[in-house]
Amino acid sequence: MLRRLNIRDFVIVERAQLEFERGFTVLTGETGAGKSILVDALSMLLGERGDAAMVRAGAKQAEIAAEFELDASASEPSDWLARAGLEGDPGCCLVRRVLDAGGRSRAFINGHPSTLAQLRELAEMLLDIHGQHAHQSLLRAASQRELLDAYGGSSDLVANVAAAHRHWAELQGRYDAARRDEARLGRERESLAWQVEELSRLDLRAGEWSELNGEHARLAHAAGLIEAASASIDAMAEDEHAILRLLNGVRSRLARASEYDASLKSVTDLLDTAQIELQEAVHALERYRLRLEVDPQRLRVVEQRLEAVHTACRKFHLQPDTLQAALDEAQMRLAQLELDLDLERLGREVAQAKRGYDQAAGALTQARTSAAVKLGRQVSSVIRGLALAGAKFVVRLEVLAEPSAHGMERIEFDVATHAGAEPAPLSKVASGGELSRLSLAVQSVLSQVARVPTLIFDEVDAGIGGRVAEIVGQMLHRLSARHQVMCVTHLAQVAACADHHYRVSKREQASAVTSEVEALDERQRVQELARMLAGLKITAATLEHAAEMLRESKRPLSEV
Repeated sequence: MLRRLNIRDFVIVERAQLEFERGFTVLTGETGAGKSILVDALSMLLGERGDAAMVRAGAKQAEIAAEFELDASASEPSDWLARAGLEGDPGCCLVRRVLDAGGRSRAFINGHPSTLAQLRELAEMLLDIHGQHAHQSLLRAASQRELLDAYGGSSDLVANVAAAHRHWAELQGRYDAARRDEARLGRERESLAWQVEELSRLDLRAGEWSELNGEHARLAHAAGLIEAASASIDAMAEDEHAILRLLNGVRSRLARASEYDASLKSVTDLLDTAQIELQEAVHALERYRLRLEVDPQRLRVVEQRLEAVHTACRKFHLQPDTLQAALDEAQMRLAQLELDLDLERLGREVAQAKRGYDQAAGALTQARTSAAVKLGRQVSSVIRGLALAGAKFVVRLEVLAEPSAHGMERIEFDVATHAGAEPAPLSKVASGGELSRLSLAVQSVLSQVARVPTLIFDEVDAGIGGRVAEIVGQMLHRLSARHQVMCVTHLAQVAACADHHYRVSKREQASAVTSEVEALDERQRVQELARMLAGLKITAATLEHAAEMLRESKRPLSEV
């Protein structure tokens, strides 16, 4: 739901800081005061295109920011923010739009730069504006379909149809590709079969390439390694002037000298350590020399193995350490090609998938047909009480030329606004005021299934008054039990039903006109309702009438 709205230098609003609560909120004010500017500001904030004319005269830029509270029970907005990398604080979403005097705009979601497309996508999950504005979901074909399916409780059927269509389309694509590219795929299969055979015959083990190179280096240089080990042993232990013999002589002399100077004992200890380590080095070299042997036959075997690996690498343009991965990939692709080239089997699978889709889509069509009749009857009943006597609302299912992921029919909301008229598409026959009332009627029926938490109605009371206005106010109040509802109105009967009341007023200063917004307390609400009832001349009787309207609005509401 919408918690806060801050507006700065937008059209004629210099500064406005509004905080909203749950329930039903109305915005009222004299004609030209700027009531609908707040709706326009929200529309621009959530993705409508802006232009330089929206920046207040004399200001450098307009800025609109809003804070939305995300319902923990509805994960769709939070999941969308996470997928888009636009997360903010848990349970909260901050949206900001800046429009400069040159017409350039910037948008931010939770402090992250965002696009207008992202704003519009997010807006569809946060609020819906009903009236002559861009966020009219009632006119979108996709929204009409979603509303009908939500009303009919068909979410599982919709998911089944989408999954069945996806499966069918995937198999059909593979079948068409196999028929179209059978020759090419056959050549690819032959090439892969040869590659798999060659690499399988090579059978290069994991780590074998490194082992072969190490063994080859030892075998190729065995004679030199033996000679180096022998010379080192001689120099350290066996020659006349070997290091160990010289070290023993030095150690003996220093040992005798230490009898006269004990400080030399530490030096002899170091020499003892050096002597032990040299002896261990000699023993290690002797063991190493015994293990080494010149083996020309083994060297040839290793060299042949290395050459086989090099040949495979040149043949397939690979590196030795990627040969096994290439074999695995070729085997998987070959297995897939074997399946893809079995056209008879693929044809059977496509037919089976199509039957599965037809079954799922048929169940959805049946559910939609039943829901369409019921929804049309209920909405028609409601709109006839909204100064649209004789009106009829019809949900029409039009069979598609090609089955889709959404089912086998197109959903369209049709309406006849007076008796005798033939129902026609909503967008073609409803005026702004009629559309708002139709939206209200549909939302009142669908309130238990609608997902958008905030509903805003503009011009919902155009062309009505008296008892009809009271009915509209009661409907909006009932709707606010499940949604946050806001309404721009000029009718006291509607305003009296609200839980919260804001007044928009116009103030002239110097050569500029600005619009101001204030929350009204109980006394101020009576004054505002009296103004709406009587205009400029407010009498005691008018005030009493206004107070009585407020008292009546607090009584339990009857069903419309």
